Amino acid sequence: MVSRCSVRLENRFEVAAPIDQAWVLLNDIPRVVPCMPGAELTEAVDENTWKGLVHVRLGPVAFEFGTDVTRELQDDAGRRVVLVTKARERRGRGSAQARIESSLAEADGKTSVEIVTDLTLQGAVAQYGRGLVPEIAGQLTRQFAANIASLLERQHEPPDAQPAPAPTKPVGGLGVGLRAVWARVVGLFRRG
Repeated sequence: MVSRCSVRLENRFEVAAPIDQAWVLLNDIPRVVPCMPGAELTEAVDENTWKGLVHVRLGPVAFEFGTDVTRELQDDAGRRVVLVTKARERRGRGSAQARIESSLAEADGKTSVEIVTDLTLQGAVAQYGRGLVPEIAGQLTRQFAANIASLLERQHEPPDAQPAPAPTKPVGGLGVGLRAVWARVVGLFRRG
């Protein structure tokens, strides 16, 4: 029997950027993909399809996923975009699929961004993180949301004031895992 783990993640944040500017960025996939911790874009296949790599480390175990990203929907009027990713661990230790729906709304001169991710892991990658996948994936998604917010806010700065993009490095699962365990422990005490 193949191990499987599914989780739904929802994030909302506001950025001090006009909605039109935020919409243009959200549809600039080569700029958005590197906002995901450990992700890098390797090829633009066409205007709606890309290939990339995602590096993840869970303690002593490192995973590298070859990833196909497809823009399934771009609703300009509704300010909504849907990306679908299909990833295979390069050593055959599992796979991941995600459907990422992002939508924008105007909020008092700012832009409200909502990102809903449906993530499914299969194989060894699901086994290694069993029990922690929701917390770890939630933290990665929050970091992705924070990176998108930062990118949107930096667009108002002059180009020479913007920092150079950081090189892609594997997501450190130990630190993320420890934060996830801590969040779970704190949650248990809050319920009690």
